[in-house]
Amino acid sequence: MIGWLRRRWSPEPIDPELWSAVRGRLPWLAALDPARDARLAELTARFLHEKTITPLAGLALDPVQRALLAASCCLPLLEFGASGLRGWSQLLVYPEAFRVNRSHVDAAGVLHEGEDELIGEAWDAGPLILSWADVDADCQDPRAGLCVAVHEMAHKLDVLDGELDGTPPLPGAWHRGWARDFQAAYDAFAERVDAGEEPAIDPYAAESPEEFFAVASEYHFSDPHLLRAQMPKVAAHLERFYGTSPFA
Repeated sequence: MIGWLRRRWSPEPIDPELWSAVRGRLPWLAALDPARDARLAELTARFLHEKTITPLAGLALDPVQRALLAASCCLPLLEFGASGLRGWSQLLVYPEAFRVNRSHVDAAGVLHEGEDELIGEAWDAGPLILSWADVDADCQDPRAGLCVAVHEMAHKLDVLDGELDGTPPLPGAWHRGWARDFQAAYDAFAERVDAGEEPAIDPYAAESPEEFFAVASEYHFSDPHLLRAQMPKVAAHLERFYGTSPFA
């Protein structure tokens, strides 16, 4: 019975013609070796089986676009595996950047409200949200240091241990080394940004340790040589966590 249930719920392999079409549009996939290509195909099939992809605001997605979105989200799981998909069930896709209402109370107790324009968002225990226009733009210029799908999936991996803090679930010794090296790199980077420097890495990484991890993840996939030159210890951890960058 257990074996029957496992077979029943195992996703069907992705159609080879569909996968070939995705490979033609997703530069990171086109750069993978055959073994990692096959692994990403399995992860993508599981994503399409387990997640609901919901286009919003009049957007229509064809099967190739849906599979491309799924594959983009699964790139950070090539080494981590399918357990990185747990804890959420829906991918929401806007045609382009979208607005969200924000509010916070400052240290003086004053409420501030406003709107932010976002290209992606990951809720702790809710959906992942992407702008299709920006996913497509990342594919058109894959070495620009940007990959919004990877950025938001990094947040999903980060929070799997219950804390959104820039450190995903890792074995004990590696967890300690990661936390030490990332914190030191983040502190140094934030200090440079606060001093008015214009770093080679996107200054948004100075927002918080969790954004630092997510931005560094984008560079691992889109400009690993720059990341290695700027932050060698961070790059080494990400190479171990994500595997060798397709553009290494």
